[in-house]
Amino acid sequence: MSRNVLIIDDERALSQALAVRFRAAGFNPSTADNGLNGLAAAEANPPDAIVLDMRMPDLDGFEVHARLKQRAELAAIPVIFLSANVQDSARQSALASGAWAYLTKPYDPREVVAVVTEAISRKSAATS
Repeated sequence: MSRNVLIIDDERALSQALAVRFRAAGFNPSTADNGLNGLAAAEANPPDAIVLDMRMPDLDGFEVHARLKQRAELAAIPVIFLSANVQDSARQSALASGAWAYLTKPYDPREVVAVVTEAISRKSAATS
């Protein structure tokens, strides 16, 4: 089973730290530093899951997620929001839009890896 994860976050240090964690857990991580680059990366090489920041300078996470959902080949990719926004309304909006999960910063890297692992496993089981 492939385990490619795309991390879309404008905080480079966070993306790199998460990529190290994912690599150590047996994933093939890639990163994008903003929403437009993230969409391009997802289109060029569709990942098995996406970890998506909510607040970015060009497109926010909701817009990136909406654009992913509009593309048939990308719509089923599990999206895990990772945001500093701890408001319940943001969590509810993300989940209502079809996100797999909504995690908040500061985050536990083990939890992020575990949630992505579960999302990929469930998606794989559902399409088998």
